[in-house]
Amino acid sequence: MQTRDLVAALVDGQCCSGSELARRFGVTRAAVWKRLAELREAGLPLAAVAGRGYRLELPLELLDAAAIRNCLPDAARARFDDIAVHWDIDSTSSELLRGAGLRADLAVCLAEQQSAGRGRRGRQWQSPLLCNVYLSVLKRFARGMGNLAGLSLAVGVAVARALERCGAPALELKWPNDVLAGEGKLAGILVELGGEFLGPCHAVIGIGVNLYLPATVRAVIEQPVADLATFCAPLPPRNRVVATLLDELAQVLDVFAAEGFAALRGEFERRDRLRGRAITLSDANGAQHGQGAGVDARGALLLLQGDTIAAFDSAEVTVRPA
Repeated sequence: MQTRDLVAALVDGQCCSGSELARRFGVTRAAVWKRLAELREAGLPLAAVAGRGYRLELPLELLDAAAIRNCLPDAARARFDDIAVHWDIDSTSSELLRGAGLRADLAVCLAEQQSAGRGRRGRQWQSPLLCNVYLSVLKRFARGMGNLAGLSLAVGVAVARALERCGAPALELKWPNDVLAGEGKLAGILVELGGEFLGPCHAVIGIGVNLYLPATVRAVIEQPVADLATFCAPLPPRNRVVATLLDELAQVLDVFAAEGFAALRGEFERRDRLRGRAITLSDANGAQHGQGAGVDARGALLLLQGDTIAAFDSAEVTVRPA
């Protein structure tokens, strides 16, 4: 009895008895109960219905490459030829980085769960089974790495657009890689570069979106978080969410490749959570205090200190409310 097959038997939201599941997989009811208990402990929203069996409380469909393509507009569908879906992987971004030399432009890697998902500055990205979206895309650029300043901010614009299309409220962006709903983090972005410094080069763009965050996962995340389930009833299908993300991402990356971040700066600043707020910025030189003054045309954070404005890139910088 493979975990994936057991989950697949429950994703339609209908009740399925332990006896039926045991017959289907040729195991004992005790074995079914043990595996379901493990899934519930891991955070999967499983309910036991007296006299009827087990069911998923939310419509958390399995990811499917064909279903994702079918949700894409025709123009975008033609560009996403390589969509790989994994059941369990260390990291979708790591997988694309390992095979970057052999992958086509806009290759996509997805996973139902990650054992070593990561965020900015080496932080762990919590990746419970089936609940969220863990997505990485390989983008090739003819120009060198020096021309990719502001890429994570541009991707943030694409993610915010996509999630609003899926039913999220008006979203804000926190420099350099957070998408916020209210006071909680709804999505995060991690961009990793490879290739030649002077070009050509590539970026592996990792995106994590919280669709449904189990209480067990919320308890170990050390910052305010949000999920789509809080704002959207019913919860949008995951394959449609992925397709919407890819559609918006392709459009934004086309603009970025042609014109750089400057062409997207205005939209980022309209969503900028830090602009006009008192913030504390920490880097290798220690902590500095000031007021967020937006971003420049290359995506650097601008910090107003008295009559002076200083610019900071995102390499080793953290930002907190003052």
